[in-house]
Amino acid sequence: MSRFLSERFAELEPYTPGEQPQDRVYIKLNTNESPYPPSPQVLEAVNREQVSLLNLYPDPTCHVLREKLADTYGVEAENVFVTNGSDDILNMAFMAFCDREHGIAFPDITYGFYSVYGQFHGVPCHVVPLTEDYRIHVPDYENIGMHIVIANPNAPTGIALPLNAIEKIVRSNPDHVIMIDEAYVDFGADSALSLVGRYENLLVIRTYSKSRSLAGARLGFAVGSRELIQDLERIKYCMNPYDVNRLTQIAGIACLESDTYYKTNAENVMQVREYTTKALKDRGFVVLPSNANFVFARKPGIEGEAIYQQLRAGGVLVRWFSGARIRDFVRITIGTKEQMDQLLSVLDNERS
Repeated sequence: MSRFLSERFAELEPYTPGEQPQDRVYIKLNTNESPYPPSPQVLEAVNREQVSLLNLYPDPTCHVLREKLADTYGVEAENVFVTNGSDDILNMAFMAFCDREHGIAFPDITYGFYSVYGQFHGVPCHVVPLTEDYRIHVPDYENIGMHIVIANPNAPTGIALPLNAIEKIVRSNPDHVIMIDEAYVDFGADSALSLVGRYENLLVIRTYSKSRSLAGARLGFAVGSRELIQDLERIKYCMNPYDVNRLTQIAGIACLESDTYYKTNAENVMQVREYTTKALKDRGFVVLPSNANFVFARKPGIEGEAIYQQLRAGGVLVRWFSGARIRDFVRITIGTKEQMDQLLSVLDNERS
């Protein structure tokens, strides 16, 4: 680091994103992207006319997109917050609701950005261990007396909580904000959106990066009480009111207008997930039950890093984490059936 970096960031450990190698062509099953392109409506909407307007600032309120999101999810526009990806929402939520006196709880095995944001903003983090079978133990979060962020389904395990479990956590902590990160909810889990009208402390966070094939466009939204959304807007307008560009807003609207396309894609991913899970189990892998667009798997007797390196050498990228409890696992994004067959072929070549 340079001698100019502020001392408060000297010990900061940044988030490590999935690798994006440029040296060769890989089958990318490491960053939970959709294997499908955006819908034809999106490709048509992001057209030459819209590109010609890039000399103008985008709408900072994202008015049309917010109204469309509100109609889609059965809420009012004042209950919707839109920004540049769900990571930005998490960052702003940590800023808006947490400080040195108001800490936050989350699982020990979960999305890595939670601990990064806690450290970045100087927020006390209460890390709650998952159970031995990698599940969230709901009583650990009831009446905990601090803010909470939970990915549902969890990452990288893929295991989801049922809606009644989420409600127990939200209901038992009425004076603290409960953030439910639903990046993967469209792949078979229960959404907490139906609870927003009943609990003013609930913030549901969603992304267009997974089921809606817009990881490259950077678009996320949150649904919550009017007061929570106003708090997030306050933070946004102190940082960057133009954080969602014109083309991304247009693409986001077109996505909602082609919902059937994306639901079909999600169903395809779920079918291929089940196919892949069975195929891995047939090869001796232990696979955690997943409601996400990935599976978390290990093979007894073989280190996770060795499986990662074997697949990488065979042209298939997956994600390996070095954490003590999960170092024997690899996280495998679900692609097309053809892509998963290639992954299985690489695994089989090692056995032959």
